[in-house]
Amino acid sequence: MEETANTDVLFIELRQKLQSGLLFIRSDVIGGGADVKIESKPDSILNVQTPDSSFQVTLTPGVSLVETQKQKSPANSEQGSHYRLRLKVEQPTESPCSVIGQLRVDESYSVLCQSCGSRVLQHRSFGRVLPLPNGNWNALVDDWCCHPDPFANRKLLPRAGDCLLGDTFILLLRDDGCDESLTRAAAEKRVLVSCRRCSTALGEEITAEVLKLYITEISVKPSEDGECDLTQLSLEPKSESVRQRFLEQTLASRLVELSAAQSIFRFSIQSPDGKAEILLWLLNTDTLVASFPAPAARADGFISVGDSHPRMHQSCQAVAAVKVLYILCSDSKLRDVVDVWEKDISVHPLPLPQRSCEELKTLLTSSTFRLPAFLRCMNSFQVAYMRM
Repeated sequence: MEETANTDVLFIELRQKLQSGLLFIRSDVIGGGADVKIESKPDSILNVQTPDSSFQVTLTPGVSLVETQKQKSPANSEQGSHYRLRLKVEQPTESPCSVIGQLRVDESYSVLCQSCGSRVLQHRSFGRVLPLPNGNWNALVDDWCCHPDPFANRKLLPRAGDCLLGDTFILLLRDDGCDESLTRAAAEKRVLVSCRRCSTALGEEITAEVLKLYITEISVKPSEDGECDLTQLSLEPKSESVRQRFLEQTLASRLVELSAAQSIFRFSIQSPDGKAEILLWLLNTDTLVASFPAPAARADGFISVGDSHPRMHQSCQAVAAVKVLYILCSDSKLRDVVDVWEKDISVHPLPLPQRSCEELKTLLTSSTFRLPAFLRCMNSFQVAYMRM
């Protein structure tokens, strides 16, 4: 039971492009498994009934169940049973945009601290919103140019009215209000920029006039939506679950954008000093997932006593997610794999604040250990899902 202690009692993975799916039910929930019923209901609802429980999953509109087939688990069958699902998908779910994908020319925005919600920049309108070169652009110049790199040691900086888009950050000029909303602090050859209200580090200074703000630490809203009454703001940080959900959505959406725009699927998550923290392989971007932890851990489960014996009812919403493979670079047993990836120019570097790197490690490992044991790894890599 140690191996299944953290495993969700029911886990569903649906592939929209393949119109197929996998449903796993833990052995202690279904007993012999003979009485499990899986059926599709109107309004894209999937209903799973076991001897003692009923699980209802609301799928996205246009997704419905066509056929179910029970299969023997590829690993220890005592851990549970899994079923192959055939689906009908009328319209695949569209991925949401990240902060970087939302910015537009001549729109007015307010930049908020994600931790406390206070405005750190307000009423910013950009005449140009331009992407910065690919993260490996210096190496590509060396490979393709027959003369020394003319851009070596030169920074690409925004001018007045510019917003430059990196892979995980934005560059823009300070304004007159920055002294009231931001603080500066020197740290290891960098000048960190933090929210004055809650002291959360939001990024760093590139020069005295240019700010680098990470998308994992800020939210950007149209100015009319970003107005905040400071008297209503709390100095208490947002709950861990809210912060984790924001980080998960932000990074998952950004991975999808980068893979679609540049055909990039392998990433090296790095701290600001360039140290690799996580190797990430984007596997699937068309996934819908739903899962149920133990009933005691859920607030939306309730007992029905109308049947011949009490039955636990639980429900949830299936959400779009990306499936990733990952390696934590701190694992000394996988040093050879890390070395190969670090030398491979096709691996795309993604810089993140140290706090975000540590939070992402926790998020990925938590996702892994909630999966059925036979789904947790592929060769040397661990498997995780990041919800969008």
